[in-house]
Amino acid sequence: MNDAAIDYAAVFQCLPGMVALLTPDLVYADANEEFLRNARRTREQVVGRYLFDVFPDNPNDDGASGMRNLAASLQRVVDTGERDTMALQRYDVEDPEQPGEWEERYWSPVNAPVIGPDGKVVLLVHRVEEVTELIKARGGPSGSRGRVLEAELYTRARELQELNERLRQAHAREREVALALQEAMLPARRQVGHHDVAVRYRPAVGALNVCGDWYDLVDLVGGNRIGVAVGDVVGHGLAAAGVMGQLRSALSAASRVAVGPGEALNVLGRYANVVDGAESATVVTTFIDFDEYTITYSSAGHPPPVLVHADGRVEFLDRATDPPLDARPEPIPRPEACTTYSEGATLVLYTDGLIERRHEDIDTGLARLADSLARHRAEAPERLADSVLLELLPPGGATDDTALVIVRL
Repeated sequence: MNDAAIDYAAVFQCLPGMVALLTPDLVYADANEEFLRNARRTREQVVGRYLFDVFPDNPNDDGASGMRNLAASLQRVVDTGERDTMALQRYDVEDPEQPGEWEERYWSPVNAPVIGPDGKVVLLVHRVEEVTELIKARGGPSGSRGRVLEAELYTRARELQELNERLRQAHAREREVALALQEAMLPARRQVGHHDVAVRYRPAVGALNVCGDWYDLVDLVGGNRIGVAVGDVVGHGLAAAGVMGQLRSALSAASRVAVGPGEALNVLGRYANVVDGAESATVVTTFIDFDEYTITYSSAGHPPPVLVHADGRVEFLDRATDPPLDARPEPIPRPEACTTYSEGATLVLYTDGLIERRHEDIDTGLARLADSLARHRAEAPERLADSVLLELLPPGGATDDTALVIVRL
């Protein structure tokens, strides 16, 4: 049977359990029959109305928090595009036949997103299981054991919810600090003088996904030369940001005295051997000589830079690729290669967040990047950077950090 033969509206109405669909503004779009039956509401009383107009908090309960907790959960789903399972909630419901009379009810809710073609949340699936009878079950004639169980379950659920909220706040603070640390450590364009350069850094979506992507721009000694590098540290949060800062600073210093990018990576590799958290970090560095019209480069396990020639030809600089930093017990000299360019060409360095997608071959992402760069090659670096990010990053944001450097040659 194909999808066209399935009546999904009928399936929705027959789903076991209470299920409703909400818009991102928390207006009921639909509710199945079991939801309406257990909530003791008609479709006209629910569909098209704001969630908390239909089910407000009990005004007679000073400690009522069900509405606040549910609103927070639904907003998290809208913001993150991820499912949120709530702790056990007490959420009293007003008797529709006796206004002012509230029934004590307990619920176990799960909220999930429906993602549209543009990657944004278009609907929320709100599934709730009523557990009032279970919570109120009494053990023995006096009911004392049941009341103790009820109190214990409810207390533990509230404690779990409060713990989850504290964890979310802690992760949000860590993300904020890590982003500030990354911004402070990443160099400004003024370090490469008059050259036409655009830089972008886009953090991953989600509170836990601040990573260690970085870039570096440095004036080189002797002639009209600059060094441009990007790198990626494995891991998340403050630890990855700290390692990123150490590696970037070390490579920046090494590039100023090294005869070429291969030697700069040799020095960086030895330094990475004594830095906790630098295992499997990747980096690619390029030395651009504007007088000789050459680019010398070396890569330690990183995606290849892209050279877009003035005539539109796209060249991946992949002839000097080696394993990531600290991949060998005893570092050996890194390879390097050199290529030429003509005035008006563009050099692009990036991290894997720009090209990699789950369940997709990396060559597909590289081809997508090459196509975008070729089509927009006439744009100035600032405009080109925005165009590439717009076309390559998912609408809802990537799950990995993205660093991008574009140099007009």
